[in-house]
Amino acid sequence: MNQRQQRLLYKILSQATAPFREFQVMATVMEAMDRINIPWCQDTLGNIIVGVDSVKAYKNRVAQPRQEPLRVFIAHMDHPGFHGSRWLSTTRLKVRWYGGSPTRHLRGSRVWIADRNGPITEGHLVSAQLSTRGQGIVSAEVRLSRSAFPSKRPAATTLHGGFNFRAPLWRQGKRIYTRAADDLVGVFAILETARYVASKRCPSDGSDFIGLLTRAEEVGFVGAIGHFELGWLHDKRRPVVCVSLEASRTLVGAKVGKGPVVRLGDRKTAFDPGGLKVLSDLANKLLPTCHQRRIMDGGACEAYAATAYNFSTIGVSVPLGNYHNQGFEGGPDCKASGGPAPEFVHSDDVSGLLRLCRGVMTHGLEWASPWEADRKKLKKLFNRYQRLL
Repeated sequence: MNQRQQRLLYKILSQATAPFREFQVMATVMEAMDRINIPWCQDTLGNIIVGVDSVKAYKNRVAQPRQEPLRVFIAHMDHPGFHGSRWLSTTRLKVRWYGGSPTRHLRGSRVWIADRNGPITEGHLVSAQLSTRGQGIVSAEVRLSRSAFPSKRPAATTLHGGFNFRAPLWRQGKRIYTRAADDLVGVFAILETARYVASKRCPSDGSDFIGLLTRAEEVGFVGAIGHFELGWLHDKRRPVVCVSLEASRTLVGAKVGKGPVVRLGDRKTAFDPGGLKVLSDLANKLLPTCHQRRIMDGGACEAYAATAYNFSTIGVSVPLGNYHNQGFEGGPDCKASGGPAPEFVHSDDVSGLLRLCRGVMTHGLEWASPWEADRKKLKKLFNRYQRLL
């Protein structure tokens, strides 16, 4: 990544966000696109569509009779966090949690609190109630700083927040520590891909690209589902390939710093084998010694939703340390194993992700017949041994 790309990445990673409360990420993304003249619009659910300036332009792009597939890059703007539900006292706030979370060492953990205009103050968890299976927080009590509201106290339901650490973002070597890398790294990659598509370096004229930045993925891909339900992508006269970009939990065979992962599937499903053949061949060409291949079944992602809506779907993941702020890998600001911890990614993995995204936009890839060369090899093998059958 160059310095300009780093500045944009760090700015996006520093924003406060939670499911249904993606205000600051959305504002940052919109400002960045306006500054570099990337067209964008929104659907009726507030998802941001990158690369077209209106719903009409979106539908026209889908309806173009072309052999080149439309690549729909998908990433989500939210991260697990809480919404305020009611005041228990002047400084005690009852909250409801949305998405995954740590389950241990929660008492006293630092949190940030924001409204739609941005962070207001900090606080800490006094208590937390876990789900019946103990897999995550359902609700909690937060104690706020007494100096949080010098004037009128806001309505509890206007507040949201998440786990807080020494800073919204910091670096140690090539590791980038942040409150929320999942999936703001994917958001960044889509903006950079849109910038590349709009440049003279890209062989495409932009008509083969759309970015979809979704809301509320952490509670079940709600923004993506709503967008697919609109039906705009089903009125197509060309192939459509959905490209899911994620920051995914590190697992055996997918390590932080070893390169982006050609994601073969998630916890719910395997992805399109033909599309993955194209993606894997690209990775072998562009990143021959610094990419990985794995199912990445530590969680499910929007590729599952796209597959359920009958779209050809592929995925690329950046390996993510301390997934959903759970201290799996430990490190700075991790209280203890399984307790709250900052997420982290590796800058080389992010750079590799950008290279793969640019590669996916190459014209003339074998989307329609990805296995042709393999069939020829298999036929030669058959012919060699046919007489022995």
